[in-house]
Amino acid sequence: MPEPDEGAQIEEGKRLIRVSDDKGRSLVARVADSFHRFTWRTPLHSMRLKGKFPLKLLAVPNDNIPGDVRSGQALRAGYFLFRGLKQPIDALDFANLDLPPAFQDYIHSFLWLRDLSTVATREQGAPIAEAITRKWLEAHAEKPSEPAWRADNAGWRLFFWTTQAPLILSSSDLIYRSLMLNCIARTARHLDQSAEKAPVGLQRLVAWGAIVAASMLLPGGGPRKVFGEAGLRRALDTAFHADGGTISRSPLAQLDSIMLLAMLRAVYDVRREEMPHFITEALSKAVPALLGLTHGDRGLGSWQGAGATDPALVEAVVLASGVRARPLRQARDWGYQRLTAGNSVLLVDAAPPPIARLAAAGCASTAAMELSDGPHRLIVNCGGAALAGAAITEDLAQGLRTTAAHSTLVLADSNSTAILADGTLGKGVTEVELNRQELETGSRLELSHDGYVRRIGYVHRRLLMLSMDGREVRGEDMLLPAQRRRKPAATPFVIRFHLAPGVEPTLTADAMGALLRIDLGALWQFRTGSGTLAIEDSLWVDGDGQPHACQQLVVTGEAQPGGTSTGWLLKRVG
Repeated sequence: MPEPDEGAQIEEGKRLIRVSDDKGRSLVARVADSFHRFTWRTPLHSMRLKGKFPLKLLAVPNDNIPGDVRSGQALRAGYFLFRGLKQPIDALDFANLDLPPAFQDYIHSFLWLRDLSTVATREQGAPIAEAITRKWLEAHAEKPSEPAWRADNAGWRLFFWTTQAPLILSSSDLIYRSLMLNCIARTARHLDQSAEKAPVGLQRLVAWGAIVAASMLLPGGGPRKVFGEAGLRRALDTAFHADGGTISRSPLAQLDSIMLLAMLRAVYDVRREEMPHFITEALSKAVPALLGLTHGDRGLGSWQGAGATDPALVEAVVLASGVRARPLRQARDWGYQRLTAGNSVLLVDAAPPPIARLAAAGCASTAAMELSDGPHRLIVNCGGAALAGAAITEDLAQGLRTTAAHSTLVLADSNSTAILADGTLGKGVTEVELNRQELETGSRLELSHDGYVRRIGYVHRRLLMLSMDGREVRGEDMLLPAQRRRKPAATPFVIRFHLAPGVEPTLTADAMGALLRIDLGALWQFRTGSGTLAIEDSLWVDGDGQPHACQQLVVTGEAQPGGTSTGWLLKRVG
């Protein structure tokens, strides 16, 4: 039987999961936001940012999450390194960073301070950090603008300025120290005005979290703390589903949200104050949801634009959260199902994609699966759409969001949910019907979605069964004519199984199966009951945004107007 003590109890039976009606932000809301950003350049906003100059921080919280060693070493060598992109520090115009948006955010958020502190002592790192900070202050301290003062960048910056204060406040230059402390206070006042206007989800969560942190680290923060905690409670209510998963359905956003709350916990700890119950409760739900997407190697799966995040980072963030929990096995709103038995972990996307305005790198991945055997991954998704950098171009990132980049069925060479020219998600999956059962013989999961109904007239139904010993996964992909619609035409389909790097496939003599040899791991066999099986090239993106060549199994067939079923088997044979 599957592990009975892992995560929550399984709720059997059917349930429809409907994506929220996504009409986008109203014209009034967009105009109001534009006006708010315009006011940043006015004397009115400058007046709002004025106040007492703090003489010091009341405390310096610990940052228990390690940074990226390579990026830290790059800073010591005189350049920024971000997802393989290098930029000499001396050549940067901080007032006009000509860099990809995510690289700009890396600089403006001061996340790089964590990377630097990971590889340098205060004596080694302070001169580097201070030199960069001086340049940033010269360009942005008195002139709020996007993206430097966008709510999430300002929020993260406040956290890293305070947790890494020894690197930026060790100077004997009193004028610089005063400017630095004043900018921390101005950032807090800016967030007081901007947090509630930030997009729901991670951005708003970061902004309100920073307000709460500022209330405890700057003098006279009593009123701000009451204001900030009330705002943070609202932000948490809108950032997470009831089961603890983030509304964007992104593992990266889930990890960052937990990291934010863990850093906020460190602020409460350093001030010896008890963290409010609503934050503790949010963490107690968010951590199991995150762990529900980990494989046997303890790293995250490749879902909704994420790469295979390093197990060490996941472990560090969870440890910093202070939450000890088992993985969540069934997340109906978060949308992922976790089936485990023996050494096998089977992950399934059993929900519609996130609505367009909540996910910049949302993927058409409904009904996709990943499978690992102990520390070895076997079936994966390509992943990495949210990790554009030196190796992942914008065009490639768009391709990694498609249904074909995931281990599931693709009908008529089209996405189950449309990916529009502007990069947003369009029409497609609106309903997922789910039925999960835990039986004496193992776990059974059946789901269907309507992503192809309107355009082509077929419902895709996928049945997955994991044996009680974890050595066998049986699957069946069905294309059924939708009710109350004209009979669909015969349509070609493919079922893709992307293989992890290090998995070597060999077709069997009858071309209806393949042997899958895992490097330093077990031997698995794949068999299909119908269709034509072929091996094609593929790629897989790691957590650093680096693609790795791999291969995929591709079963091709044709859906018939009366319905079509293709059964397949994955079996551990050695």
